[in-house]
Amino acid sequence: MTSSEVKSKAAPWRRRLYLPAYQVKEAARYAGVSSRTVSYWRNESGKEGTTLSDRPLRDGLSYYELVEVAFVATFRKLDVPLKRIRKARDYAAQVLNSECPFVEHKWMTEGPRLLLDFRAAQIEASVGRLVAVGERGQADWQEIIWRRFEQFDYADGIALVWHLRGRDNPVLIDPRVSFGYPMVNGIPTWVLKGRWDAGESVPDIKRDFRLNEDDIHHALQFEGVSVDAVRGAS
Repeated sequence: MTSSEVKSKAAPWRRRLYLPAYQVKEAARYAGVSSRTVSYWRNESGKEGTTLSDRPLRDGLSYYELVEVAFVATFRKLDVPLKRIRKARDYAAQVLNSECPFVEHKWMTEGPRLLLDFRAAQIEASVGRLVAVGERGQADWQEIIWRRFEQFDYADGIALVWHLRGRDNPVLIDPRVSFGYPMVNGIPTWVLKGRWDAGESVPDIKRDFRLNEDDIHHALQFEGVSVDAVRGAS
C-alpha cells in the first residue's frame, strides 16, 4: 500500500492518516517509550529517506507513524537496538511492498515468518531478540509481540483502531473519530480532563456527556489524574 493509493481515497479520515496530528511527547506516552526514542527514530528515518512524508521533522507524527512507534516501543522494551529494528522494518517493507509495514494487517499475519527470514539473513545476536529460532519460534514470537497486536483492530487492511491501554480499558484512538484524539465513546479524553480541571465532579461530567462513571475514570486516569482523586469525586 502506497501513500498515493491511500490519499486517493475520498473519505476524509483516510487523508488524516498522513496528517501531523501527534506531538512527540504524546506519541511517546501512548506507546510507553521515551520521547528521545521517538525523536531519534523519526529523525533517523528522515535522514535515511524512509519517512512517511516530506514534512519537516519538527512537525507532529501522523497516525501511521504513531502506530509504527508503538511497535518500535515493544522491540525497545526487549533491548533491541533502534538500528536493528529499522533494518527489520525495511526488510518487511521490501517483502510486503509496503511504505509502512508495521501498520498493515499483513504484518500481523506474516511478521513471524518475515522476522525468521530476516534473522537467517542477518546473523547477529540482536536479531535473535526479535524472534526465537527453531520449533518454538512462533510461540516465542507471540509471547514477545502479540500483546501489542491485540491492542489493534484491523480494517481495510490496516491497524485502524488502537486500544491504548488494552481491551479492558475504553480509551482508544480511531482516526475516523474525534480527529484521532484519544477518546472514550467519542469524547476526547482531553475534553473530560478540561472539565475536571475546571472544578466539575464526575457526576457533573457524567450528566453532561452521558458517559458512565467507569469511562470517565479511565479517561481522567489516562490524562494523569490520580486514581484516588477520581474515586473520591464519584
